[in-house]
Amino acid sequence: MSEARGAQGADGARAARDPQQLLINGEWVAPAGGHYEVINPADESVVGLAPEASRQQVHEAAAAARDAFASWSRTKPEERAAILDRAADIMQREYEPWARLAQAETGAPTGIARGMQVGVGVARFRRYARGAMEPVERGLPPQVTEAGPMGAASVLGALEIRQPVGVVTCITSYNNPWANPAGKVAPALAMGNTVVVKPAPQDPLSVFKMAAALQEAGAPPGVVNVVNGTSVEVGEAAVDAPDVDMVSFTGSTGVGQRIAEVCGRTMKRQLMELGGKGAAVVFDDADLDAAVRGIGTTFSFYSGQICTAPTRVIAQRGIHDQLVEKLTGYLGFMKVGDPGERGTVVGPVISAAHRDRVESYVELGRKEGARVAHGGERPVVGPHGKGFYVAPTLLVDCTNDMRVVREEIFGPVVVVVPFDDEEEGIALANDSDFGLLHYVWSGDAARAFRVARRMRAGGVGVNTIGRNMEAPFGGFKRSGVGRDVGSYALHAYSEIQSIVWT
Repeated sequence: MSEARGAQGADGARAARDPQQLLINGEWVAPAGGHYEVINPADESVVGLAPEASRQQVHEAAAAARDAFASWSRTKPEERAAILDRAADIMQREYEPWARLAQAETGAPTGIARGMQVGVGVARFRRYARGAMEPVERGLPPQVTEAGPMGAASVLGALEIRQPVGVVTCITSYNNPWANPAGKVAPALAMGNTVVVKPAPQDPLSVFKMAAALQEAGAPPGVVNVVNGTSVEVGEAAVDAPDVDMVSFTGSTGVGQRIAEVCGRTMKRQLMELGGKGAAVVFDDADLDAAVRGIGTTFSFYSGQICTAPTRVIAQRGIHDQLVEKLTGYLGFMKVGDPGERGTVVGPVISAAHRDRVESYVELGRKEGARVAHGGERPVVGPHGKGFYVAPTLLVDCTNDMRVVREEIFGPVVVVVPFDDEEEGIALANDSDFGLLHYVWSGDAARAFRVARRMRAGGVGVNTIGRNMEAPFGGFKRSGVGRDVGSYALHAYSEIQSIVWT
């Protein structure tokens, strides 16, 4: 690849002067495949030049992590905690420029770039600095054995120990280039693992900043390695490298399935956060205004590029029409525009290809018989009409067999399906390949919790879109394997060993 394919203007000149390097074994290394341009989805300008690693360089990073694991896994917990805390201090110090970088790479509105990106990154490093100090050993009840052919009666003690898995490949998603990597790297390091990070190719530059903070904070060479590339070969190398013990992946279900197949050949451990098609079951006794705010805010958040969004509204017939009317009105007040402008709620999606994909689903919905109650057109933002924008879109008159209802669109598109009674509402919610995060709105708390318990999903919000960040997070069915967040993330990056004695 060329060093600067067609970089133009001030942004292009700056990018050409400062191409990003790979981080392998504590050294910044020139990428074997050159560089490619990272594009700002809001105005299609060049943000910077990202490195294209080779398969060999990915394997070198994994080998460096393997060598570093021997000493890092034996460091004192307080040492690991101090490094994570210092890294958080550095991120806090560089908060403003790194938030601007995250916004430029992703097109996220300012509040998301500041809070959901760098802010959450800092918070997660703080959380797992504390997590490094959590106990990893637990005594188990003794067992008394009777005398027999194998010997005299004895008392067997037992100890359960959480050991680090080893070398962890962290493959991160484009929608959260700070929050998602921080949620993988920080707990993995806290438990004594070493990491090879493979960022999403659309917005990898923020991840390199995170790695630089860890390096400045004192992470030894090889403990944190970052490789990157647009080719499938780079991702495959990060998974199949012989030195890798575990793969932590956030992304689409299809890619996750392919990773799982590769991991299965050598029994690599997996943590998978995959697709979602969240159901929001709204009963006729619900606080409709609260439900509309929750649904409207969440499905359009980050232009719908979040797997936890309630993109399937399952509305009881008694309030169906009123809910559609209120939701249509709510979406009408959402400003679609430049993510840096005050008041913008919906910015661009990540790329032209993804915009086309989202729009193709809206057209598919029309062909399937759905009616577009709001949106459906391509917004024109700014005087030059640049950027990859999609209007918040509401599809009604939907049935559960439509592809727009069954498949993850990953854009600001929500569908509405009616139901009659509780049993039908539960059945419709569960009739999905996905089961990450569902929602229930009802004025009857007993019913809401009864329905929540019957939902086949890793998490359920009852009359709320909020998440408790100590609660386990992960999916049922094709929405993933394993759990993270809070102490569950520490557990995810550990193996359980037992020691028994007499």
